[in-house]
Order: sequence, then structure tokens, then C-alpha cells
Amino acid sequence: MRTGQRGVAVVLAMGVVALASITATAIITSQGIWSRQSQLAQDYVQAQAMVKAGVDWVRAVLSDDSRMGSVDHLSEPWALQIPAMPVENGELTGHIHDQQGLFNLNNLAPDGKISAAQLAHFRRLLALLDLPDALADALADWIDVDSEPHPQHGAEDEYYGMLSPSYLTANRPLTDVAELARIRGFNRDIRARLRPFVTALPGFTTVNVNTAPPEVLAAIVEGLGIGNARILTLQRARVHFRDHADFLNRLPRGAVVEESDIGTSSNYFLAILSVAIGEAQAGAVVLLNREESGWPAIVWRKYS
Repeated sequence: MRTGQRGVAVVLAMGVVALASITATAIITSQGIWSRQSQLAQDYVQAQAMVKAGVDWVRAVLSDDSRMGSVDHLSEPWALQIPAMPVENGELTGHIHDQQGLFNLNNLAPDGKISAAQLAHFRRLLALLDLPDALADALADWIDVDSEPHPQHGAEDEYYGMLSPSYLTANRPLTDVAELARIRGFNRDIRARLRPFVTALPGFTTVNVNTAPPEVLAAIVEGLGIGNARILTLQRARVHFRDHADFLNRLPRGAVVEESDIGTSSNYFLAILSVAIGEAQAGAVVLLNREESGWPAIVWRKYS
């Protein structure tokens, strides 16, 4: 009897020890997870702070650039990829992109009414990219102030009202190129194809011929063609265009462009920054405008 009792006592003791061990392990594991989560949260806060500091650094770079001269080109420091800069327990990387080297979609209707000349430019860009011409009419209807759809491929409230969920035409300028996703015909593949060549900036903006890709140059310069546009971009890589006259003098015979459509300087820039600290990552996409003062203003920003 006593032997049986001792056996039960041993089993109970072993059970208590096992339970204590499991409890201790659970506590240690829980503490480890909490500690890791706490460290990750601290790293993320630090990464966010570094991203915001990086935005201010970009603004300082662009401000210094504006004091150095009025011509903007791809050999300037701002145009180079920001090398990975070490920060505490991590690094910061980023790019600065000249947005006036792209076709401003809001140029289609700078005063709320469609510009026939700018619409023709956009149609040429679509053709160069092998995209449907119908996209031009759909975009025009989205941003113009009237409610009359273009005869062939337009889309106003009647079209969008039949979708599920339904919504209304904006009838205002685009805030961001991402808004194209709401416009008739601009599916994911088309947006991806178009994205490297277009932007959405407030009001009418000229195209910086020193930073525009060949496709954009060929779109805004009538009679230029993609082949000659590529030749121009090779030439400017060696010697950038000094001013309007320099650009016009280098155009081939038969190529025509309105001087009011082009420029050799820029005010709008897109900064894309990323910070990694430990396992935490933070990023920012910021549209900057340095037009009104030397210190670039933030038009909009997206933090992640």
C-alpha cells in the first residue's frame, strides 16, 4: 500500500514538474515574442523617422540644385540613384525622378476644356506604346468639366453609373496617376505600360526635353518619330540642351513643336525612399514642387 502511494506521489510530482516546465517555457516564449515585437515596433518607429529625415534631405538637394542653375538634366546629382546610405542598424535608399520629363495627363484640359493639341500629343504617345487610341477619349471625358461623352469612345456619368459599384466621372484634373484605374479601359496591364511615360501634375506644365524619354519627345514633337527621338536622347547624354533654341536647332528637318510645350528646367520631382532597420521597413513616395520658393513644397505624400 505504501509502495503504491509512493508511486502515485512520484507520478504527481513528475506531473507538477512537467506542468511547471511547460508554464515556464510558455512564459519565456511569450516574453521572447513580446521582446521581439517590441524591438520591431521600435525599429519601425526609427525607420519612419529616418524616412521623414530622408524627405527633408531630398528637399535640400533640390533646393541647392535650384541655386546652382536654371537648367535641369540627367547628369546632375539629384538625377543619380541615391546610394545605400548606412543608418543605425540599417540603410536608406531612394530615387529622385523629374516629373516634368513625363507627359502631364492634366495638360489635356488645363482650364477644364480639352486642348486639341494636347489630345493629339497623347494619341501619339498611345500609338508609340501600342495602346488603344480609345483611351484618349475616355481620359478626356474623365477630366473635362462637361458631361458630354466623346462620340466614339468617351465615358461620362451614364457609363460609370452602370458599373457595380457605380460612381461618377471626376470632371476635374487627376491628383495621382493611380486614379487611372477608375477610368474606362485603363486596366492593370495598360497602366503598367503607360506608367513610365506619364504623370499627373497640378495645372499645365512644360516637358523638360533634357529628361524626357524618347517616347515623350516623339509624342510632343510632331514629325520627330521615335528613331530621331532616340538620337536626341543620345546627343543630350553627351551635351544637354541649354535652352529652347538649342533644342530646336538640333531637331531634324520637318519636326515641329510649340515652344510653349517644352522647357529645359523642372519644378516637380517625385522622391521614392526606403529605410530598412533590423527587420522593420518604412517607405515614402513624395511629390515635391520647388516653383514658388527655393525650398520645395510637398504636394502630396504617401508613407508606408
